[in-house]
Amino acid sequence: MAVNINQYKKKQQSSEKSGKDFLSDLLSKDISLGSGKISDKIKAEFYLELSMMLNAGVDLKTALEIFEQEQAKAKIRNIFLGIKERLISGATLSGAMASESEFSKYEIFSLEIGEESGKLSEVLDELHKYYDRRIKQRKQMISALSYPILIFSTSIAAIIFMLAFIVPMFSDIFKRFGGELPAMTQFILNISNAVTENYYYLLLVITLLILAWFNFRKTEWFDKALTKIILMIPLFGKIYKNIYLSRFCSSMALLTGAKVPLIQSMQLVRQMISFYPITMSLISAEKEILHGNTLFKSLSRHSIYSRKMLAQLKVGEEINQLEAFFSRLSKQYSEEVDLLTGLLGTFLEPIIIIVLGLFVGFILIAMYLPMFEISSSMGL
Repeated sequence: MAVNINQYKKKQQSSEKSGKDFLSDLLSKDISLGSGKISDKIKAEFYLELSMMLNAGVDLKTALEIFEQEQAKAKIRNIFLGIKERLISGATLSGAMASESEFSKYEIFSLEIGEESGKLSEVLDELHKYYDRRIKQRKQMISALSYPILIFSTSIAAIIFMLAFIVPMFSDIFKRFGGELPAMTQFILNISNAVTENYYYLLLVITLLILAWFNFRKTEWFDKALTKIILMIPLFGKIYKNIYLSRFCSSMALLTGAKVPLIQSMQLVRQMISFYPITMSLISAEKEILHGNTLFKSLSRHSIYSRKMLAQLKVGEEINQLEAFFSRLSKQYSEEVDLLTGLLGTFLEPIIIIVLGLFVGFILIAMYLPMFEISSSMGL
């Protein structure tokens, strides 16, 4: 898939001017299911069908027309209709898709490589695999977290209900009998009073947090702080990190395999992987590589990359086989994500049930303890 490097050097000068226009918040799209018109599922299907049709001898215009007619939503049909019309007018596939903001610069550039090297169907297949992995990883996360989150939310709601409505009923009973209450009972009553008397402060804090999220979620400091917090969460933080390392490696494998210059590959990957530690490490590494450092040495300064990964990249650079090693690393991280998401679902559910069960049990014991003491003092 070797291509004319001089062409890319010329394009690099113009692409740097408009690079920011191509940056997309991919993380918010795939993890939080953002509002992009074309979902990862549609993209995976598009690249797969196009690859299969080209291999079967179908021309691009017919392939696009078939895929366009399969779409149920008018907005998505219009996007692919526009691509087809630009293709008929003489544009290349990459050029036709470049006019649509739904496709990242990474996708456009990868397709351009495929067109100029005569390996378009192979590039389309690689893009299909990329988005297919993204979908699989998202489903794994949702599957592993949905049930524990449901249990956690329900249990928290039950505890708040008990503190707001059940505990005050016991409090009225205790006041009638008088006397000193046990320490644990008084502790629960104090919490109940705080919840019932200051609930509006809680609502205010929740509202402010929601507003802060929408106002600051695209700022660098917020992205850095949020990523740091997520990575500190046991097990989940490791899954989150490995998902993005897998995407980073698979993207680099495609570009290095196409003989794209290393610096340009890293710039394109930065636009596709909106994960703060990787983004910052690549910006730093690009500068170091321009000053003569190797990729291995440049990335080794950043803790986000494991020693195992760095050791393999060092070997890949020495034998000029970075593509093979990036592909292998992507597969390894994907397999580790599979394993960790299974463990997350297995261990998280019982832990949540046990911990919240203890909370509920503590509240019940605290409420009934004074009743037992009253009964004992009355000789019942």
